[in-house]
Amino acid sequence: MAQTLILDSEALNALARARERGALGMRARAILTIAHENGALVRVPAPVLAEVCRNARYDVAVNHLLNSGALVVVDLTRAIAQRAGHILARLRLSSAHAIDAFVVATAAEFESSVIATGDPSDLRRLVASARNITVLGL
Repeated sequence: MAQTLILDSEALNALARARERGALGMRARAILTIAHENGALVRVPAPVLAEVCRNARYDVAVNHLLNSGALVVVDLTRAIAQRAGHILARLRLSSAHAIDAFVVATAAEFESSVIATGDPSDLRRLVASARNITVLGL
């Protein structure tokens, strides 16, 4: 069973701007290295890009990482979007938590997932009922 590493916005930002992010960037790089050494798939839910992409100059680092082949963007599908909506409804959360819900719903698409995040408490609440998803704080 191949494990999948899912990156949230903070994890993607930490990887793209590792030098600027200091210890957070180093931890994100270490997590990515271990994932690759273990043959894990590394994925970024497409909605995460809405949080990290701001303008052409700022996006260069993110695009460099996305174009490197080290990770793949997972498109937002109807099934993922509906699963995210169900997560929000079950927890009675507003759409302000939608990106996190998309991250969790994307992770649920895989047999076994680890979500790398800078906000583990919020993500742990969203994955509370999922057996195949682990949250790893940066």
